[in-house]
Amino acid sequence: MPPQSVTAALLVIGDEILSGRTKDKNIGIVADFLADLGIDLREVRVVPDSAAEIVAALNALRHRTTYVFTTGGIGPTHDDVTADAVASAFGVPLIEDERAIALMLQRIQPEDLNAARRRMARIPQGAELVENAISKAPGFRIGNVIVMAGVPAIVQSMLAAVAPKLERGTRTVLKTIVVGNMPEGAYASELSALAAQHPDLAIGSYPSFVDGKFANEIVVSGKDAAHVEAAAAAIHSIIAKLRAAGKDKYTIT
Repeated sequence: MPPQSVTAALLVIGDEILSGRTKDKNIGIVADFLADLGIDLREVRVVPDSAAEIVAALNALRHRTTYVFTTGGIGPTHDDVTADAVASAFGVPLIEDERAIALMLQRIQPEDLNAARRRMARIPQGAELVENAISKAPGFRIGNVIVMAGVPAIVQSMLAAVAPKLERGTRTVLKTIVVGNMPEGAYASELSALAAQHPDLAIGSYPSFVDGKFANEIVVSGKDAAHVEAAAAAIHSIIAKLRAAGKDKYTIT
């Protein structure tokens, strides 16, 4: 049996994310990938292209989760400082890795391997390379930290490369109860009481506004499928009772 909980954090690196110029897609990609492996994503942080900020965030995260994934900042330009920061966090030298050079020469000619491109071959000493099937410039893994590029397609490629070496956990079971046009206030107290009875489950209410109407959903998630099913059945009963009492209408005046 796999362990109940294998955890991860994601560190998204880049000034362009914080400025809003680039809309991050990697959070969703990584979250879906981890969910499929039964790895619980516990935290996501976004930091600028600052070595000091990256080191501080990395050291805060890597000691409390099974894995830390990072995206961004391992390219050829001056603001790509992730490799420098990771080496600093682990207290090891940053070296030009001949393995990385060999991989990059599978894609470019030796005469095109200029100083800027060589920056992408700088790897913390002792790190394992992470394959990049798209552009060949590798990511790397050191300790429990997996460092990836920021381009979403390359992130997907690197995740596929590291997947076989990751510890799996018990996959989270999800049940969604469609509440429809019923205000959260109608069921909030009973839902809170039910959540208190099931401390091993996550029970959340998620309102949306579609075509001028509220369309609320309640989601139950947990590692024990039987517990999830029991809580979902109880919620169905609560919602049915409220509908019978005419509490399923939300009006705006």
